[in-house]
Amino acid sequence: MRDGGRVSAAIEVLAEIEARHFPVKMALKRWGESARYAGSKDRAFVSGLVLDALRRKRSLGFMMGDSSARGVVLGVLAHVWGWSAERVAEMAGEEHGPGALAEAEIKALATPASLTDARAAVAGDYPDWLEPFLARALGDGVRDEMAALSQRAPVDLRINTIKTDAERGAKAVALIGGEPAGVLENAFRIPAPQAADRTPSVEAVPAFSKGWFEVQDLGSQIAATMAGEIKGKQVLDFCAGGGGKTLALAAAMNNTGQIFAHDSDARRLADTIRRGQRAGVRNLQIRSPIEAEPLKGLEGKLDVVFVDAPCTGSGTWRRHPDAKWRLSPDQLAKRQIEQDSVLIDAADFVKPGGRLVYVTCSLLVEENEDRVAAFLARRPDFAVKPIAFEAVAGHVSAQGYLRLTPHTAGTDGFFAAVLERT
Repeated sequence: MRDGGRVSAAIEVLAEIEARHFPVKMALKRWGESARYAGSKDRAFVSGLVLDALRRKRSLGFMMGDSSARGVVLGVLAHVWGWSAERVAEMAGEEHGPGALAEAEIKALATPASLTDARAAVAGDYPDWLEPFLARALGDGVRDEMAALSQRAPVDLRINTIKTDAERGAKAVALIGGEPAGVLENAFRIPAPQAADRTPSVEAVPAFSKGWFEVQDLGSQIAATMAGEIKGKQVLDFCAGGGGKTLALAAAMNNTGQIFAHDSDARRLADTIRRGQRAGVRNLQIRSPIEAEPLKGLEGKLDVVFVDAPCTGSGTWRRHPDAKWRLSPDQLAKRQIEQDSVLIDAADFVKPGGRLVYVTCSLLVEENEDRVAAFLARRPDFAVKPIAFEAVAGHVSAQGYLRLTPHTAGTDGFFAAVLERT
């Protein structure tokens, strides 16, 4: 495909997302199924263009004076990808291109990007209704934080120390551009790809098939370390999902003690089983909700209960930019109810002196500090254990909670609180 056809495809996909409220993955899949002629480079180009448009659609619409799918996609080319107005015009006029540029479009493409006069929600690329919530969480740093959340995200990797060590793992991931990510010895990073480039195929590396490393954001890896020293302990991952943090916890345990993985949705646990086998985890028990009482017998017996709670995912908007446009006040309220519920349910499995670790990938106080406060009001037998991990000392709040953001930590947004049962 020539550039004109690729850009037209991106406009079509973005328009479908906006008109039919499809998740971006579904919309791109539908386009791919109808465009069998498109090669891997074409798909990477279209996908990258659509995701960049979703990351910055309000600010680009403001700069272009046109918030339509066409206006925003053209804005990405000029103001994010650095195409000249002449190059955009040439592309637009190709046989399968989006059509000749209007005079206003040419002017907007040639005008240097500026958001000086834009409202905060427009410049920061988020819905108006979220403004008070983000202001409460981020204060004066809203613009910087939201700008960071509008960037492409790197690919982070975790060396699996059950199968190998950091030195050998480093050599394996170097083949795909992996470099030390900092903070954690076993964390490596592949920088975010440029413009239409593809991210290296992680699964093509033989060491991945051997279970030497996993894809996991650095923030998620750091959050998992909040469980503390867990070798030989009894640990429950209460909301295990696909198993990313389960495997990180298992690696820290090095096949000692016992780790239990539970989730309210049995389908999610299928990935945990498969990934655990590849990673060489031998101390894992799956406690599926298909069973009548999946966690019976664990009440009050666990050293650590890890709760990676369901949340809005606002800290992951770099990777899932469509999510911020689909989020609603009702959904935020629903998540808070779910968070209160899982905290109360999970607490019963913590033994006296044990720890309850509450984690979200949300930036919002309503899902983080407020939920911890509500829990402590209901369960006075728990108290905050301030986080004392020196490597992230600069990201620990006055209350003793961990707060990571793309702007301050270079990770996805994460919150973690450690609560000890007295």
